Amino acid sequence: MNADSNTDIVKQSYAAFFQGDMDAMLALYSEDVDWEVYGPSSIPTTGLHRGKDGVRAFFGKVDDLLENESFEVQEHVAQGDTVVVLGEYSWRSKVTERVVHAHFAHVVTVTDGKITRFREYTDTAALVEAMVA
Repeated sequence: MNADSNTDIVKQSYAAFFQGDMDAMLALYSEDVDWEVYGPSSIPTTGLHRGKDGVRAFFGKVDDLLENESFEVQEHVAQGDTVVVLGEYSWRSKVTERVVHAHFAHVVTVTDGKITRFREYTDTAALVEAMVA
């Protein structure tokens, strides 16, 4: 597939996320997707999550710990099988009630029409400050 087709798949996954439709989102992922969020272990949502069940578990943690204040995708940059999504978000910690605002870069790999890898890069120091009591 080409970069435009891969970008469309990634955009569809974000649209499903914004609509709260986890099943529609996961339908765009491969069975053995690798979902990785980089950062220290003091942030409960970091680490490698494998397969669709791992992605569901990740979002379960997010739902338990954070309340979304805002989430804005600002740009897509694609080359071959890689689509980079740039944006910013704000989350409120359900534990500390503090808000974190950060920019993010999501690097998404699309293979044969399915998302096979997701990596998030963000301001982990801000997340620690907001989430760790």
